[in-house]
Amino acid sequence: MTNILDEILEKSAVLGKTIVLPEGEDPRVVAAASSAVARGIAKIVLLGDGEEIMKKNPGVNLNGVQIVNPKTSDKREGYANLLYELRKNKGMTQEDAEKLSFDNTYFGVLMLKAGDADGLVSGACHSTANTLRPGLQIVKTQQGVPLVSSYFLMLPPKTGNRYVPDGALIFADCGINQNPSPEELAYIAVASANSARTIAGLEPRVAFLSHSTKGSAKHPDVDKVRTAAEKMKEIAPDVMSDGELQLDAALDASVAKLKAPGSDVAGKANVLIFPDLDAGNIGYKLVERLGGYMAIGPVCQGFAKPINDLSRGCKVEDIVAAIAITALQAHH
Repeated sequence: MTNILDEILEKSAVLGKTIVLPEGEDPRVVAAASSAVARGIAKIVLLGDGEEIMKKNPGVNLNGVQIVNPKTSDKREGYANLLYELRKNKGMTQEDAEKLSFDNTYFGVLMLKAGDADGLVSGACHSTANTLRPGLQIVKTQQGVPLVSSYFLMLPPKTGNRYVPDGALIFADCGINQNPSPEELAYIAVASANSARTIAGLEPRVAFLSHSTKGSAKHPDVDKVRTAAEKMKEIAPDVMSDGELQLDAALDASVAKLKAPGSDVAGKANVLIFPDLDAGNIGYKLVERLGGYMAIGPVCQGFAKPINDLSRGCKVEDIVAAIAITALQAHH
């Protein structure tokens, strides 16, 4: 476990935040709920049928974990009314709201909206769309934030990596936005820089990645990345950022001297902004599987209250880390 992850777990433990986990049917989520409470990382509300959860996880200590069954909760009707009021102008009927309030993820997001929880972590056994749709409908985005995006906190093996002197990298967007426009890419970068600072404790140095460095190739895809880098300079001039940069120019100081001399980011980037979802998703999985990195995420950024997705291949420790990050997001 890296120092940065230790720090995240320690910081979350003093906050006393309540995090809801809608996927009580997944044994990894149940184990993570137990671990998070035992270590004092957060207060946990686990959604599902308590008897079924206990029966299917006989070896898991759930003392201190609050188990709530949406189907029998005395708050469900109130949540259904809240959902109807929020969505009636979009065509939702009271009957629709009633049906959705039985869904664990909708129930959990309505807990957030009602102030009964501080954050939500889901996605271990449900798609990203199932996690994000109720969030976008109910919690919505922060004021002034044009889109929800995501990042992975990439932690190197204990042996470290000479290209990661800060102990972590931020990869974005690897989970949500398929082919962001230059302006969207710039806002993803701004949000990721803020996440690097507030969650990982990094001083962000943002690299907009491409197959080209400083005009070495000509293509509309390169133009998009260069325009995004220019846009970020306009909207966040106080954040160190540069682009377009090839990956080696972004991380390797010796390559940076040749390809991007004078850049304050090249050779020492710690926030890597991928041009599209294909590149980002492939990139983080390569580093995770072949490089032995721990990939925490996708962590969402831009929601008015923290809602975080999980990779369906996540491990228990990944879920615990996501719970801790969600608690920190709620604090900030």
